[in-house]
Amino acid sequence: MGAPVSPWSLRDTLAAGTHGALGRARDAITATEPDVRAWVEFAPEPTGPRSGPLGGVPLGVKDIVDVAGLPTRCGSVLRAGAAPAVADAAIVAAWRRAGAVPVGKTVTTEFAYFSPGPTANPAAPGHTPGGSSSGSAAAVAAGHVPLALGSQTAGSVTRPAAYCGVAALVMSRGRFPVDGVTGLAPSLDSHGVLAARVDDLAAAWAALTGEPDPAGRTPRTPRLLLCTAGPLEPPMRAALAGAAERLRAAGTVVDLLDAADVDALTAAHPVVMAYEAARERAVELAHPGSLSVPLAELLHRGAAMPETEYRAALGRVARHGEALAAATHGYDAVLAAAAPGPAPRGLDATGDPVCSRAWQALGRPAVTVPGLRDDAGLPLGLQLVGHAGHDGDLLATGCGVEQVLRA
Repeated sequence: MGAPVSPWSLRDTLAAGTHGALGRARDAITATEPDVRAWVEFAPEPTGPRSGPLGGVPLGVKDIVDVAGLPTRCGSVLRAGAAPAVADAAIVAAWRRAGAVPVGKTVTTEFAYFSPGPTANPAAPGHTPGGSSSGSAAAVAAGHVPLALGSQTAGSVTRPAAYCGVAALVMSRGRFPVDGVTGLAPSLDSHGVLAARVDDLAAAWAALTGEPDPAGRTPRTPRLLLCTAGPLEPPMRAALAGAAERLRAAGTVVDLLDAADVDALTAAHPVVMAYEAARERAVELAHPGSLSVPLAELLHRGAAMPETEYRAALGRVARHGEALAAATHGYDAVLAAAAPGPAPRGLDATGDPVCSRAWQALGRPAVTVPGLRDDAGLPLGLQLVGHAGHDGDLLATGCGVEQVLRA
């Protein structure tokens, strides 16, 4: 990758004033987009006054989310000739009301599943940026925009953020409507947003919701549960253990979470995902020759699945979700790995979402905390998983954790 890149802090921009932010985005994209390849379409240059707390902050939008006047192609040849959307998705409209300005559509994997697009990883050249919100993660990591929207069905926000060394929030499922979003599995799909730091996500959340800024809350001693479930690679396992020790040294309570329920949810999630995806994307399933092999296999597997298997998986989600609700009661968040390790080398795959499947099955909010590196200098991401409906509380906890780990 040519010119050096670094993420763009939203909070710093708001403090300095947003005048010129759109020009900064245009210049940054012009300078490095030929290498990063994070974008598929750009919006016309906006005109007129920009109100709202974000006051003209540039926003990238994943190309499964409608933006009025732009096509939504979903990374698929089946949507190559899509007409421009006639209206914003509900989540885009909400960000516009807060003052954000969509500047374009970012690359997504095919229908937000596994088949990658052309996007490079600005933080780890030669390694995958992850998926499916690959373009949004790369656009933030490259400093093209301070905010970009993603979506998550398995690990599509958490993992790219970890691989690209940026922060992300997966919102509680149902916090905002999904109208105008091309989904994959309705009971699993969640909105996400990516930024340079957790502190920036807190500022964005306050602007979006009108809630008090989570970063401004009076600090208190957090209580965390450490989750070491999953096939973690040695660098990630060491980073997670080291982070837990640093947090304990700073006064944070960090207890160990029994992984049995997490493992059960991780196993149930792909069953639910396959069954729902086959029905949500039934039109595309009728054209298997125009689908990637991974997506075609997912849809065929789900289409052949008996409803009884699906219902049994939903039952396991409910049962183990109740057990985890009891286990996490009285704790602020679960501390876990955001991905099994650093970004795998190459651009022909997007990595493994295993670390997020359990939490996504429950619709809980999750924050990716950047800042750690392996011995080769590749980004490693942690995630904090909060309680459903308490996204602001989770961001407040995340700001505190970020401060400790960056000290």
